[in-house]
Amino acid sequence: MEDDSDAIKKIFAEARVPAVPDVSDQARVRLTGISSRAWEHPADRAALTALRKVPGFDQMLRTLFGWIPERSLRLLYLGNAVRVGGGQFQRIDRLFDECCAILDAERRPELFVAGPRELNAGAIGWDRPLIVLNSGAIELLDDDELRFVLAHELAHVVSGHVLYKTMVRIALSVVLFRFGFGVPLLVLRGLLIALLEWDRKSELSADRAGLLCVQDPRVAFRVHMKTAGGSHIDQMNVDAFMKQAEDYERSGDAIDSLLKLRALLNRRHPFPVLRIAELKRWVDAGDYARILGGDYPRRGEDDDASLRDDLKRSADAYKESWTGSGDPMARFVSDLGSTVGDMGNSVFDQVREFFRRGPSEGDGGKRPDGAGDDA
Repeated sequence: MEDDSDAIKKIFAEARVPAVPDVSDQARVRLTGISSRAWEHPADRAALTALRKVPGFDQMLRTLFGWIPERSLRLLYLGNAVRVGGGQFQRIDRLFDECCAILDAERRPELFVAGPRELNAGAIGWDRPLIVLNSGAIELLDDDELRFVLAHELAHVVSGHVLYKTMVRIALSVVLFRFGFGVPLLVLRGLLIALLEWDRKSELSADRAGLLCVQDPRVAFRVHMKTAGGSHIDQMNVDAFMKQAEDYERSGDAIDSLLKLRALLNRRHPFPVLRIAELKRWVDAGDYARILGGDYPRRGEDDDASLRDDLKRSADAYKESWTGSGDPMARFVSDLGSTVGDMGNSVFDQVREFFRRGPSEGDGGKRPDGAGDDA
């Protein structure tokens, strides 16, 4: 589309770093040995690193999920969807193979196509996650756009998001709010808000991985525009959509800021206009070009990842986001980000202590017992 191409050129002309060449007609760069840390948003990465350092946390989640065997989820899709491969959905099979190769995935998850017509996809499971692509995505998206969506979901698997995203989807919405395990409802509500904030940041991480796979920002932008406005991409314009995102961030007063915050609190995905704006900021910062140039962390270095460094980067990212935002409330809270790193250390110290000692008698609850893995 000529209008979108001109808009993209204008966007990158104003960017702080040179535009990355359009590789839509070239061989894509294979990111050999790339660590998921390369694409993870700092807040996403800090939360994941912290959770993985809490003794017994993953096992607790698997215990919670013991009443929903992972194999039952797979059987559900084996019986009610179409598994990609073996001559089925050959176009999708080929595109997914390409995504796995470009992101150098160590294992290809099972992929299914399900019937719903809306533009959507998801990854579910914990030990051996699978990916489900709605048939509506196949109808609405071209090959490059499908690559973006498939790589986005693959990134959730590679980053280890799926266990925690499944927790958000199942444990907090069903188990904890129904049974409580002796934890006050207010605490659960606070935990849910915190997890949903992480969940939204994990979507930004996966968007970055999707872009690293397609290696063309126009493709990523089109997917989010179609998510917002449907298939009528010929009636949309990237430049105007970017202006819409700017208007959303800058419009109104402090009351509007609170209303926008309230609208996001219970959402698992950021709004499409915000996802495009975040992706553009990441490209403008130079990280995208640097990674395609071969400068990225490798999987072999993951064990050396520092929680304290991740928390510091997370704090800096939040502060930069607030400082650079046009939101009227941002000027009141732009200094808060400088304290997030220290607060994060204290919070995770308390979480670790909770798992070391267990809930106090005053909580009236016990940690769930039982075997964790049914799959």
